[in-house]
Amino acid sequence: QVQLVESGGGGVQAGGSLRLSCAASGLTFSSYLMGWFRQAPGKEREFVAAISMSGGSTLYTGAVKGRFTISRDNAKNTVYLQMNMLKPEDTAIYYCAADRATAFARVTTRVYDYWGQGTQVTVSS
Repeated sequence: QVQLVESGGGGVQAGGSLRLSCAASGLTFSSYLMGWFRQAPGKEREFVAAISMSGGSTLYTGAVKGRFTISRDNAKNTVYLQMNMLKPEDTAIYYCAADRATAFARVTTRVYDYWGQGTQVTVSS
């Protein structure tokens, strides 16, 4: 059974930082493209960032470009999202997702096979 477990969420002041982690189990982690998505109250779930299987390629939504960094440690079966310069509009539930892939393609539109339960990020002004 595949499991993705997010952690690291919480409350932070605007301008602060948080580092989210997503620990994966039950899969060959290095074969999976990993992504982070978020959903704010009353809004659709949106793509935040993704990273290729080896970690060599990344993609970010424009709203977080330059502030967030996605990374992965395949030895630890974990993907991270370092969030700096946080803004109140970053407040959302953040979800980790995994999709088995052989190419870093269709990153924002592909159907991800596995999802975590989400972790709440709240940024106060």
